[in-house]
Amino acid sequence: MTLNRRAALALTAATLGAPFGAAPALAQTSKPLRLVVPFPAGGTADILPRVLAEKAKDAYPAGIVVENKSGAGGNIGAEFVSRSDPDGSTFLVSPPGPIAINHHLYKSLTFDPTRWVPVTVIATVPNVLDVSTKLPVNNLAEFIAYLKANPRKVSYASQGNGSTSHLTAELFMQATGTEMVHVPYKGTAPALVDIVGGVVDVFFDNLSSSVAFHNGGKLRILAVADQKRSPLLPAVPTFVESRLPEMVAVTFFSIVAPPGTPREVVEHAHKVFSAAVQAPDTQKKFAEQGATPAGWSPAQSGEFIRAESARWSRVIKGANVKVE
Repeated sequence: MTLNRRAALALTAATLGAPFGAAPALAQTSKPLRLVVPFPAGGTADILPRVLAEKAKDAYPAGIVVENKSGAGGNIGAEFVSRSDPDGSTFLVSPPGPIAINHHLYKSLTFDPTRWVPVTVIATVPNVLDVSTKLPVNNLAEFIAYLKANPRKVSYASQGNGSTSHLTAELFMQATGTEMVHVPYKGTAPALVDIVGGVVDVFFDNLSSSVAFHNGGKLRILAVADQKRSPLLPAVPTFVESRLPEMVAVTFFSIVAPPGTPREVVEHAHKVFSAAVQAPDTQKKFAEQGATPAGWSPAQSGEFIRAESARWSRVIKGANVKVE
C-alpha cells in the first residue's frame, strides 16, 4: 500500500470516527453558538440556559452567547431564531409559549412553531396552586368547596393573557367545575406582589418563584401540578393525589433549532447539552430553581412537545382564550 493511500484511508477513518462528522463541527467552530432566550433576564427561563452555557462552553471553541430577545409572549425571539441560518450556530431556549402554545392563541405568527427541530428538553418545573393567606382555606378540598360556594367571587392572577399560569387556571376550572375571575399581570413579579398583599386570591405559579414565599408564610401552596411531589415541598400533595389526574401542568424548558437544521447538527447539540444537564453541579443548580433535569433525546423531546401542544390546544379552545 502506498503512503498516499494509507494517509487517505487514515483520514477517512478519522472522519468516520468523529462523533458527528465534519459538517456540524465546521459551523460550530467558525462562529459562537447563540442561545436565544425570548424572555427577559433574571427568571428561570434565563437562568437555566446560562447554567448550561457555562457547562458546555468547552464544546464550542468560539464560545456560547446567551441573548435575551423578549417581547410578544416570546414571539420576537422565536421569529429571530426561525429566520436564522440552520447551521447549528443559533438555537432557541424557551418555555412552552413560542414552541408549543402561541400558535393556538394568536391569529397569526411570523413563524411556524410546528417546524421547530427539537434538540432536547432540558428541564421541567411544575406549576403550583398559590392562595392568599387571607383566603379561609388550608387545603385543596377546602379551596374547591369555597370556590363552589362562592362562584366568580375569587380572583386569580396570571403572568398575562395566554400564559401558562392563565392556562393552568383554566385547566383547573374545567377539571373542577368552578369559576374564578381572571386578573392578568405583566409577568410573575407583580402577580406575586399582589397575592402576597391580598389584592388577588389565587395564582398558579411556577414552583421556583413561589416556594420562598410559601416557606416564609407570605402565601400558601396547596398543591403541586406534577406526577410526584417536589423535593422542595415534600409535605405538599400533588393534584393527582387529590384525584385530579388531569391537573398535571409543568413548564418545560427546551432547546429547538431553526427549520431545516440537519440531523447531524441536532445530534451533536443534543450530545453536548444532555451531558451538561447530567453533570452533578448542573443538577444541583437546576434543583435550586425547582427544576427537574431532563436532557431527553430529540425524538422524545419532539413527542413530548407535540403532546403538550395538543393538550393546551384543548384547554384554549374549551376556555375560548384569545390573544390579539
